[in-house]
Amino acid sequence: MTRRPSTDVVNAEHFSKYAKDETQQHDGTLPVASYRLATNQAFDGEMNRGAYSFCMCPGGQIVPSSTEDGELCINGMSFSNRDSLWANSALVVTVNPDDPILQEYRQSHGTLAGLQFQKDMERRACKLGGGDMTVPVQRLTDFIRGELSSTVPASSYRLGTKSAPLHEIYPVPLYNSFVDAITNQFAKQMPGFLCDEALLHGVETRTSSPLRVLRDANTLEAIGVGNLFPTGEGAGFAGGIVSAAVDGLIVAEAIKVKFLETSGASLFTTKKNSLGFEY
Repeated sequence: MTRRPSTDVVNAEHFSKYAKDETQQHDGTLPVASYRLATNQAFDGEMNRGAYSFCMCPGGQIVPSSTEDGELCINGMSFSNRDSLWANSALVVTVNPDDPILQEYRQSHGTLAGLQFQKDMERRACKLGGGDMTVPVQRLTDFIRGELSSTVPASSYRLGTKSAPLHEIYPVPLYNSFVDAITNQFAKQMPGFLCDEALLHGVETRTSSPLRVLRDANTLEAIGVGNLFPTGEGAGFAGGIVSAAVDGLIVAEAIKVKFLETSGASLFTTKKNSLGFEY
């Protein structure tokens, strides 16, 4: 395995006052998400980081996606009608393999540093929520000010929410980047995004795998392990639903070539000396 860039995230949810408008309800087709915010100028106090919205879900809801006791991770989704009262989107700040905030994790966990960092953030979120799948939340305006929210608006998350200081979960450089991106970039790109009714939920740490399982550039099998084909986001070869699907097609073709002994030109190609799909 090798390290790769990862991200750390909170999820921002807004009440949609236009939820009953036909532009917010759909018949199962997949229109473009309602907004996308991005900057590579999110200053953390010493350097700029990338920050962006991810997986915007119109008419959606926030759901649990934890896999271990004592850890809390969430995700956003929409049903096909996209007719809930809320819209949500992950707010992402990038973390590189050699990032200074991972120094202690690299010393203790080596290649698994990014993974352990994610798990620590999920443990902190679980503790702030009370340990029973209740999600810690904070008004976006209070997050910016570094203040606990005295009241919080309704949420689409069905297992309960609890006002908590989300500004204390992540290391200071990541918090600074969130604040700079939201106030100096996103609020200008989308007036109204920064408002009292916007509610942050913590944490959504799994938008990108911090690890990549290395595979042979020709057979796409895991290096040193025959008949194992690392694929998609969890294995570190994708950065979203579409790229994961394309990588799956590439690997499926490699499996067909090996076990069915087929040959011929591929519909999909990888870059020379590539370890997988480039996205």
